[in-house]
Amino acid sequence: MRIDLHTHSTASDGTDTPAELVRNAAAAGLDVVALTDHDTTRGYAEAIAALPEGLTLVTGAELSCRIDGVSMHMLAYLFDPEEPALLAERELVRDDRVPRAKGMVGKLNELGVAVTWEQVERIVGGGSVGRPHVASALVELGVVPTVGDAFTRDWLADGGRAFVEKHETDPFEAIRLIKAAGGVAVFAHPAASKRGRTVPESAIAEMAAAGLDGIEVDHMDHDPETRERLRGLGKELGLLTTGSSDYHGSRKTVLLGEYTTDPEVYGEITRRATGAFPVPGAGGAR
Repeated sequence: MRIDLHTHSTASDGTDTPAELVRNAAAAGLDVVALTDHDTTRGYAEAIAALPEGLTLVTGAELSCRIDGVSMHMLAYLFDPEEPALLAERELVRDDRVPRAKGMVGKLNELGVAVTWEQVERIVGGGSVGRPHVASALVELGVVPTVGDAFTRDWLADGGRAFVEKHETDPFEAIRLIKAAGGVAVFAHPAASKRGRTVPESAIAEMAAAGLDGIEVDHMDHDPETRERLRGLGKELGLLTTGSSDYHGSRKTVLLGEYTTDPEVYGEITRRATGAFPVPGAGGAR
């Protein structure tokens, strides 16, 4: 089985619609794909309706968190999307995205960059706005060559010249909310240092004690040495270790299925979840 547990659609900051994403996942030879848009579940219905035969969809979300001034992301799998407390927290985070993005546009204007909110809105196309959309605007204007090049201290990285903070959930509260909604919590790309400051291993140990289920190990932002270190940490703390592409369509160079999760780990995730179940494809809309 080939299993990719971290992807994004146009419901947040990917470039594939949810329907295109599941069709592309099947074409890439995946058996299981997780839809984990940022702080939203809006892509579920379209993805399920288009789900090809032979592909299983894991519903999820990537929650924006912050601990001791460090931004981090928590992958939530197979939770009840209508559970009130987690739904309210997702809406709180999502509602703060627009004023935050407008603030970044304002800072860029002060730096002499002629980006406009209308340009960013066009790029978002009805999804959940985030920094990658602002980064894409910078690429369009020729300010930086790629989206990744916008995530530096010069521009949009944490603490960068055009960075604006947003509401982010305490990770311990996120774990509690995910578990209460019947979901499984996995810390996304925990050692992605090129994105900015990372969470210390001591804090990961505290999260493990608080119910964290796993850490994402095999990821494009982790070099081989980092992956081995994280694998050892996961074993030491009794955490599941996952692998995934963090696919964003054309917004990143990584391909669907470029990094995958062991089938036994996937099986344990599905065993632990009580809020929702994986959805088997039935040859959806073509």
